[in-house]
Amino acid sequence: MEAKLKKELGTTMLKSTGYSRGGCISQGQSYDTDNGRVFVKINHKSGAQVMFDGEMASLEAILKTETVKVPKPVKVIQLDTGGCAFVMEHLDIRGLSKYSQHLGEQLADLHLHNKKQLEQLNKEQQTVGKGVGHLEAPVVEKFGFDVTTCCGYIPQVNDWQDDWVTFFSQQRLQHQLNMVEKSYGDREVRELWAKLQLKIPQFFTDVVIVPALLHGDLWRENVAEYTEGPVIFDPSSFYGHSELELSITGMFGGFHSSFYSAYHNKIPQAPGFAERNQLYQLFHYLNNWNHFGDSYRESSVRIMTDLLK
Repeated sequence: MEAKLKKELGTTMLKSTGYSRGGCISQGQSYDTDNGRVFVKINHKSGAQVMFDGEMASLEAILKTETVKVPKPVKVIQLDTGGCAFVMEHLDIRGLSKYSQHLGEQLADLHLHNKKQLEQLNKEQQTVGKGVGHLEAPVVEKFGFDVTTCCGYIPQVNDWQDDWVTFFSQQRLQHQLNMVEKSYGDREVRELWAKLQLKIPQFFTDVVIVPALLHGDLWRENVAEYTEGPVIFDPSSFYGHSELELSITGMFGGFHSSFYSAYHNKIPQAPGFAERNQLYQLFHYLNNWNHFGDSYRESSVRIMTDLLK
């Protein structure tokens, strides 16, 4: 593998630094090269290229907003032994503590970025003879993403939709529930979903949702800080409702109150936030159920039951 990395990166030196980091999906380690230090994630699953291509596109999209720090992606490399490697900028990171407030501010900036781009575009279209070529990132008016991204190793359906409720109900919840049905054939869940999907539009009454670029999997293990500020990584991005991002932050801990205060100072909670937060957490519990087994069934059923009350 190291010979392949050397060739693809155009480096004569590839020396392990001894730094490694692994999660439930991929393993990674840092190397010194002719062009500086890089971090290499490795995954031998058959869907590794789809997963890493999506992660690279996600990092590139977040980078263009110039709002919150992410590792700069370098290259996705197919391995001769099967699977893929994903090379990116190495960052010396530690657990998030000092920069919690900054992360809240910068995450809000990320979520507001497309809205500001849309407002700028509309303003410039009303100004005769002025173009929009200087906008630093694309202006997006629908929900979805140009490429497949994976939350964990499960590919997400990112087909563009005009309506957020349709996108989330069908391309997030229904997609996960189809996998649950295939693996478990759970009658109770099937019956709960038949009722819940009819009620979902009620949770979005009088809420205006502008497509926001999301990290997509912002739990505690995907945030950190370095000497200059907060860092987020391992994204599974798409354009969606900004509230969805916060749902997983409350599921496993790791986020200080200053993070939420700073975020909501820029994006105040809209009416019905608490119920929608439960609905969005349902996606993550279903996703974990499909990844790690039915220890997540109870939480999924509880949320569905609560939302139907």
